[in-house]
Amino acid sequence: AGFCREHFKKMFDYGNTLGNGWILKTHYMQINREMKEQFKKFVLPKTGLMGKMKKSAQRVNPIGIWVEEKEKSCYICNRFADTYDRYMDTFFYMYKKDEDFRERILTGKGFCLHHFGDLCEYAQTRLNDKEKKEFYPAMFELMERNMERLQEDVSWLVDKFDYRNKDADWKNSKDAIQRGMQKLKGGYPADSVYKMNK
Repeated sequence: AGFCREHFKKMFDYGNTLGNGWILKTHYMQINREMKEQFKKFVLPKTGLMGKMKKSAQRVNPIGIWVEEKEKSCYICNRFADTYDRYMDTFFYMYKKDEDFRERILTGKGFCLHHFGDLCEYAQTRLNDKEKKEFYPAMFELMERNMERLQEDVSWLVDKFDYRNKDADWKNSKDAIQRGMQKLKGGYPADSVYKMNK
């Protein structure tokens, strides 16, 4: 399967040169085998008059299609995708069956935007119509409240740089940049790169 750019970068940052070397060695062996097979099977695609006139977003060249498949293939991403449905099943099972869990969610700090979108998508198939009528307004209120809270924290951080506020309390804004980025995209940007202990 190989790895996507993000996971290759994380593996490189981790610092295991021999491990990365073995992975690349065997992966190149596989890629080169597959590539040679693709080259053997390659038949020059004919382009009609209409094909010459318009630029299609869809790939039609078999080599281009093969490369695109390789670029989408990542062992870690695939592994994550295989288990993500179960995480969502667990979330909705707990949300429906465990009052304490639901209360913690509804009084919590919300979700990063990415996972909030996933919850809204998965709710379509994990909840019945009655449950959806309850779920969506509750989630919208939760996200609105917490996104506004973060907006206020970031705004105060910016205002704190005004010389007139130099002696004012930071309130909850000292780490507003990290938390603001985390809420929008997930991850915590201030975390240091995880490195191998040598």
